[in-house]
Formats: sequence, structure tokens, C-alpha cells
Amino acid sequence: MTVPFIEENDQTRARHEHLDALRRLVGNVYPNKFQRSNVTETTAGEDTITSIVERFRSFEPQVNEGEKPSADALESANTELKKVRVSLAGRIAAPPRVMGKAAFVHLSDGTSRLQIYVRRQDVSGVSNDAKGGDCNGWELFGLLDHGDFIGVEGFLFVTKTGELSVHVEKLRFLAKALLPMPDKMHGIHDVEIRQRQRYADLIAGSLKLEREEDGLTPREVFELRSKAVREIRRFLDERDFVEVETPMLTPLATGAAARPFETHHNALDIKLYARIAPELYLKRLVVGGFEKVYELNRNFRNEGISTKHNPEFTMLEFYAAYMDVNGMMDLCEELLRSVVYVALGHTHVRYGEHEIDFSQPFARIGMKEAIARYGDREVDPNESAGRVVELFEELAEPHLIQPTFITDFPKPVSPLSKASPTDPSVAERFEYFVGGLESANGFSELNDPEEQYQRFKDQVTQRERGDEEAMVMDEDYIRALSYGMPPAAGIGVGIDRLVMLLANKHSIRDVILFPHLRPERRADDAGEAGQ
Repeated sequence: MTVPFIEENDQTRARHEHLDALRRLVGNVYPNKFQRSNVTETTAGEDTITSIVERFRSFEPQVNEGEKPSADALESANTELKKVRVSLAGRIAAPPRVMGKAAFVHLSDGTSRLQIYVRRQDVSGVSNDAKGGDCNGWELFGLLDHGDFIGVEGFLFVTKTGELSVHVEKLRFLAKALLPMPDKMHGIHDVEIRQRQRYADLIAGSLKLEREEDGLTPREVFELRSKAVREIRRFLDERDFVEVETPMLTPLATGAAARPFETHHNALDIKLYARIAPELYLKRLVVGGFEKVYELNRNFRNEGISTKHNPEFTMLEFYAAYMDVNGMMDLCEELLRSVVYVALGHTHVRYGEHEIDFSQPFARIGMKEAIARYGDREVDPNESAGRVVELFEELAEPHLIQPTFITDFPKPVSPLSKASPTDPSVAERFEYFVGGLESANGFSELNDPEEQYQRFKDQVTQRERGDEEAMVMDEDYIRALSYGMPPAAGIGVGIDRLVMLLANKHSIRDVILFPHLRPERRADDAGEAGQ
């Protein structure tokens, strides 16, 4: 049986023919498991191709380019390596090279490759049917295609060219690739296919011979993301912050200025919103006694899609009691410097044509000062708060390449922030910029319930005048503040934009495994649309 929406061609037909032959030879062509060895004594309890390569690559004789290792060097290496028996599994990384009654092929675990050597008289196949037993290993090998998964048992050795390899004695079939693999030389050129079919993009990155200009495969980008997230958690955990989870579906769309996604709860017969920010829930926890709290999770905003915006994105928010906006900027700077260093091994980041230095203190510039500095104009005292922000975004934001905190936001556009004690017209708020991107937003939290109530009322008025992004009244949050909240500061850090910087990527879709795209249109859909 073929899958109806997979295009059939000569390659897919040949793979199906091999699959049918494999069923006759080994029985079950999709076995449930394969037991790997653990000669490298990994904490996971089993060897991967990567762990074997890292452990035994040092046995490869060192020779100059174009030269072959000496017979003595090979004998010395193989005397030790042939004692090492391994059981490994992986994807066939390239079409097999068959030379008469023997063949070489590389296996990949998605990170590393290891060559295997199969000789007709040495290899036996393992049957996958209920009775087990052996089958013709060389016949089994002849039915393999580029991309198939196999398991091998054998011993290590280095070839005459000095390459670490496995001499295969047992071969087991594990899974069939019914579609041809991406071009091993260049991977997938079509950006939309890379983003829509991330699985194919990851495969292509692990198999292709040429690396990206920035040196990162798709897998390495997302491993870098994982490393950054781990460091964030470590940093905050060590400073006694408590990680929590707050609702993803909420009765009110609060915590930020944005349009929400809406849904309906059938059992309760109420409208719910996919959260746009967890801020008000986290501050409720500060009221309840969590002096240091954070959440690293998804937010949702029903707005435009661009190279900087995805409707579903990852945000870190954390709050600290008895801290103000200046302390939060200090903590944010320390956190980001640590994340950059741990993720990259240094504090200098290449982003496009810019070299960004995280080792130096972050600049701190007032919003109006930034407009004057980069836009070469003074801000009219009568300009509205919204217009001041527009001028900043237009004239100053693109110039903020090095890590910079922009401070002194107009109070009317900061409804959850305390006002500055020295200038009531501005908020004790900052935004963090790097590489021309706004990547974090923080402030001294407004903890006066009566003033917060009035700010919400002002937002409701703006909403009634047509501002769909203005906040709604949250009476329960006002009630929480009325129990008393200590002085506190908080921040939201965009994880996707942070990873864009670390990975030198200029589209947010390149750092999200499965970004939102327009629905895929198949050829038959297009035909129906034209009728």
C-alpha cells in the first residue's frame, strides 16, 4: 500500500520494491527496539555513534594530507581497537560503496558519522520475525537504501586510509526510508520547505557534506537553543528563583498590549484566551509570598507574522521582590552575559556584519536622549506618548547594535509600571536592545492597587475608542494587589530573539522548530481551486 499524497516516482517505487523484498527476508521491517552496547559507559547506558567516535577517534593515525598511515601505525591501532565490540544503530548517511564482495557505508546518529565495513563472507543478517534467527546478511545489505535505519554488531578497526570503522558481523534492519534523502552536497535550498518540513531540514543538515556559512547545522541551532535555556534555568535556580507554571488559557487577555487568540470552553460555556503574557499571574504569586519567581513558557499573540514575529513564541518572565528597575537591569545584564558565554564559549557574538561585545557594560540611554542622539532632533514637549515611541522606533532602534537598555518610557504606554519618582511623566521601565532588535522589557512593578485600577480604567477607555491592543480591566488582579505586594521588579525576555542572536539567524522561523506558515497547497488542491 502506498500513501496517496506522496508523489510516486522511480525512486519511491524502487524503495517500495526493496521494502517488499525485505519483508520476505527478515519479516517485520519495523521492529520495536534494538539493543545498543555501552562500551563508552555513557550515563544514558548505551553507545551512540557520537560517543564511539569521541571515545576512539584518537586511534586514527595522524598523517599529513594526501598521505596514508604506515603499516606499523595501523597495526598498533588495530591491535587495541579489534578488542572493542560494539552494537550501534543509525541512518545510512550515503549510498553504499560496493566493491565486489565488500562494501563501505557511513551511519549517522544525527550528530556524527561512523563508517561501517560489510564483507560478504563475514556478515549475517538478523531476522525480525517472531522466531528470530539469521538470514542472508549480504542479501539484506543489497536491499538497503540511502536513509534506511540499521543496527550493526561487530568490532572496531581503522582502514588502510586511517578511518575509524566498524567491521560488521551482524546486520539488522530497523526502518525504511520510502522517500529519497535530500541532496548530500547542498541540503535543501527552498527556505519554505526547510521551515515546513523541519524533519527533512534536520536530516539534510546531518547528511550534507557542505556546512552553512555560519558553521551551524539546523540541529546545532536547536541544540544551541537548548543550551541557552538550560543556562537560564541554572542561573535563576542558583539565585533562589522558583520556576512555576501559570494558566495558558485565561478568562481575560491581560499582561501585555496585544490581540489574543480566542477559544470556547464547552463545559463551562465561557470564552477563553490563549495567554498573551503570564505577568499578572506571576505578580499574584509575589503577593502570595513567592519573593523570586519565574516562568519559561509559550505566549500567543494573534498578530502579524514577520522575520521578527511568530504568533506562538517562547518568553522568560521573572520577578524579584524588593528590587527596582536598576537592580533588574543589573540582573538582566548578568544573566544575558552568562547565557552568551555558556552557549558560545566566549562573549563576542557575530550577528550579520556586526561584532557584538557582551563583555562590556551595557549602555543605558533614555528614550528621548536616544532620539536626539540617533535622529538628530529634539522631542517636542507636546508630542503624545505614542508619537514619542514611534519616533524612537523609527530613528533610534535600528542603531542599537551593541547591548543597550533604553529607559524613561512615557508613563501612558506603560500601564503596569511605576512612575519615576523624579519625573512622574515617565515610567521606571526599560527595554533591552541588541542587534537592532528589542529583546526584553522590564520595570519597577506598580503595586498601588488604587493607581493600578485607574490605569486599567484609562486602558479600557482607549479600548472603547478602538485600540484593540489596550488592556482590559482585571478586577481579580486589583483584589490581589489590595492584599499588599512588596516593591518588586520584573522582566520579560524573548527567547526566540535571543537564539537568533546566538545562532546568527535573521528570521525567527530559523530558530523555531515548527514555525507558523500558510497552509500547504497540494497540486490537487490548486487544480480544484481553478475549476
